[in-house]
Amino acid sequence: MGLGVGIVGLPNVGKSTTFNALTKAQNAESANYPFCTIEPNKAIVPVPDDRLDALALIVKPERIQHSTVDFVDIAGLVKGASSGEGLGNQFLSNIREVEVILHMVRCFEDENITHVEQGINPLRDIEIIESELIFADVQQLDKKLDRLKRQAKLDKTAQVMAEIATELRAHLDEIKPVSTFAKRDNENFLLLDKELRFLSNKTIIYGANVDEDGLITENKYVKAVKAHALEVGADIVVLCAKVEEEMVALDDDEAEEFLKELGVKESGLRQIIRLAFDKLHLASYFTAGVKEVRAWTIEKGWKAPKAASVIHNDFEKGFIRAEVTSYNDFITYKGDAGAKEAGKMRLEGKEYIVQDGDVMHFRFNV
Repeated sequence: MGLGVGIVGLPNVGKSTTFNALTKAQNAESANYPFCTIEPNKAIVPVPDDRLDALALIVKPERIQHSTVDFVDIAGLVKGASSGEGLGNQFLSNIREVEVILHMVRCFEDENITHVEQGINPLRDIEIIESELIFADVQQLDKKLDRLKRQAKLDKTAQVMAEIATELRAHLDEIKPVSTFAKRDNENFLLLDKELRFLSNKTIIYGANVDEDGLITENKYVKAVKAHALEVGADIVVLCAKVEEEMVALDDDEAEEFLKELGVKESGLRQIIRLAFDKLHLASYFTAGVKEVRAWTIEKGWKAPKAASVIHNDFEKGFIRAEVTSYNDFITYKGDAGAKEAGKMRLEGKEYIVQDGDVMHFRFNV
């Protein structure tokens, strides 16, 4: 999976419903009982980007291609998951493979939808899930620490690693996530994290799942989750998974009108997708031709040759230079020709760091 987003939460909080809406396909079974999702469902979701439409109005291409984000619907976790409850170990290993966690939290009451903990309390639910992530990290760390202690007798490097691992173990004993460990910038900690992929060190986005009324008026449950998110430095998106799923069958204009009637400016799913894209440290540059206007996904900070490789490896190997126009200049001067005439098209070399929204043409020789 790698650069992906894992959707987690207790059973029956709206994970699979959200996933169905995200993928615009009913390929994740939703049912009113725990563990209806066993294997993690995976989907590649287009990133909403109005800039592509604006480019297409100028270029008039045959097709438009968006950047994408990988989403994984992971089965509902329960208290004791780190000890194997509810197939917990299997599900936790699925989380380990993603970079960002979308933590769905139920923020509405409905007696027809059971809650595994018998009552609505989003902060309790958050604590259950995130404690299980910490307990799973403890198990992983203990195994590594045992090996390091044996190696430390003969290896000074292992001795230093064992010291930082022991400090981290003490931190986790206080039921504090790896993300709050004071020495996260330490070189040896970074090596540990790279190997063990600590669950409680992953970026979290909270998805506060409300009913229709909750979209209009912020309820007490959402307020509680927002306060918690602020405290831990996480992002939160408020959405009604049921409404989002209902909008799957609507075209864009109908969906926009539907949201307007509800008094909502933007779909919660659009917010989640864009936020996830950003939290994965991804960016998009564009190519714009009559065949295709396309957003290409890169990691922030990539230089031009590396960015060119997502089109084809030969572009990186034989990179000469890149013709670059900023998105705003491309729109202002109505395309490549106008931007070039206005002196807004630049020639950039191998050290150029590609910016989000750059419109690019690569010169290469192989």
